[in-house]
Amino acid sequence: MERELICIVCPKGCHLKVDIENEKVTGNTCKRGEIYGLNEVKNPVRVVTSTVKIKDIKNKMVPVKTKDAIPKGKIFDVMKEIDSVEVTLPVEVGQVIIHNVLDTGVDIVSAKTVK
Repeated sequence: MERELICIVCPKGCHLKVDIENEKVTGNTCKRGEIYGLNEVKNPVRVVTSTVKIKDIKNKMVPVKTKDAIPKGKIFDVMKEIDSVEVTLPVEVGQVIIHNVLDTGVDIVSAKTVK
């Protein structure tokens, strides 16, 4: 079985063909494209960005993101966790908001300093 992808590792956007059974990638112009193609068919991951509420302040949010990529299949569950959190100001950029979200080994961190 073969799957076609567009590589998003760099701006070139190589058109990849991934042979799933033989674990071979063609169409890439660099090693990173090969790694991306294999990972995307075996275990796709994404970085999640969102916002969290600030306690006792309406209509103001703190932008957050996963510190690293998480399994694509856990995105909606991670979003539910993020939605359930409220932070107290001040919040510094890089501050951990949720440690080890859903046992993924990845933290949710602030993407901006808000005072």
